[in-house]
Amino acid sequence: MNLRDALAWLDRHINLEANAGRPNGASLERMREIARVLGDPQTAYPSIHLTGTNGKGSTARIATALLGSSGLSVGTYTSPHLERINERMSRNLDPISDEELAAAFSAVAAIEPMLDGPPSHFEILTAAAFHWFADIAVDVAVLEVGLLGRWDCTNIVDAPVAVLTRIAADHTDRSEGWRRAIAEEKVGIVKPGSTFVLGETDPDLRDIFDASPAAETWVRDEDFGVVGNSLAVGGRLIDMRTPGGSYDDVFLPLHGAHQADNAVCALVAVEAFFGRALDADLVSEAFAEVTVPGRLEPVAFSPSVLLDAAHNPDGAESLTAALAESFTVVGSRYLVVGMLAQQVTEEMLVALGAADFDLIVCCTPDSPRARSAAEVATVAETLGVATEVVPDPIAAVARAVSLADEEDLVVVAGSIYVVGAVRAAYSRQAQAQVRREQTDRDRDDEDR
Repeated sequence: MNLRDALAWLDRHINLEANAGRPNGASLERMREIARVLGDPQTAYPSIHLTGTNGKGSTARIATALLGSSGLSVGTYTSPHLERINERMSRNLDPISDEELAAAFSAVAAIEPMLDGPPSHFEILTAAAFHWFADIAVDVAVLEVGLLGRWDCTNIVDAPVAVLTRIAADHTDRSEGWRRAIAEEKVGIVKPGSTFVLGETDPDLRDIFDASPAAETWVRDEDFGVVGNSLAVGGRLIDMRTPGGSYDDVFLPLHGAHQADNAVCALVAVEAFFGRALDADLVSEAFAEVTVPGRLEPVAFSPSVLLDAAHNPDGAESLTAALAESFTVVGSRYLVVGMLAQQVTEEMLVALGAADFDLIVCCTPDSPRARSAAEVATVAETLGVATEVVPDPIAAVARAVSLADEEDLVVVAGSIYVVGAVRAAYSRQAQAQVRREQTDRDRDDEDR
């Protein structure tokens, strides 16, 4: 299959990620069967397995950068994607090519008739990633859980290092005991004899984590942590203490104090993987190259347009804190926001600091689980905020930019589907500008 045919085949399978946002039952048997028929590719390399409500993507990219700087070939599997499905599988942070992705899907399609029932969309993606990583002979895989942990498709791996970043409200009905219930599911990725890197520090959950089968559990703010975290031009300057030692004055080119916690979790996970401390210069070099698309990412200036995939209250509060600390706005502030139906609209708007914006432009994410722009606007109005309804996310940003002056700020947040669509539009604009500039240079060469 070429990629177009492969994606059409993939889309014929049930997409629980897009339609339900929860696992298909409490069993990994089908995923194990798929892997078994493929030859258990996930056993061809060791893995670092990551879970957590927020911070997984950033932690995965930082860990990948550290492993790559150490000379290893690293396969990274994350979800969901922002612009293209290729982003979910990467080698040293370079997304899988169209040809390789089509071949990986073809490998799974070839064994589908041998399975006891069709696999789901996410099972296919996970199997394709495992297969590709084995095919290109990566030295290590960094695997991000899709949802929760225990019953996630990725949890057929026997990873020597498991990481839990933190726990917050997402994919939950907030019924009594929800934090403990989530913790119990997430700790399910920890395997016997492994090292468990624990970024969640809630003492009420500690008994759950202490009961894991890990050989060692390293706890943030006890066994490791951030001891210095200050604002720097273009990011943070951080000091970290780990079981292996200390790393001081390390520049991290990411915005938001919370990124330092993600960084130290990634660093400790890589220390656990190697069983030793890392060279301080290597850490500094790796951190300096880290990028996390869609996380406090500027995509335009004059006016500034900032993208952040905050999609739950915890992430929204981190965004709000980062804006207050890192982005001085002389002019007006505009918020373009879209949400999914699972989100508590008022809680999200409050966490995003809606009252601090001069105007909120409400849009509708391209998802079956979307909350309509009109519904979001109705709630925003009850908070006393000026609102407009522009359902299409790209048009919503265009509307905000048209109202903004050069010194103003436009923030896009609330859903990864909104941020992804807007980022893709800006990417197309940038590519078109590059083509225009190249055409102009070619004409100048001809004239000379």
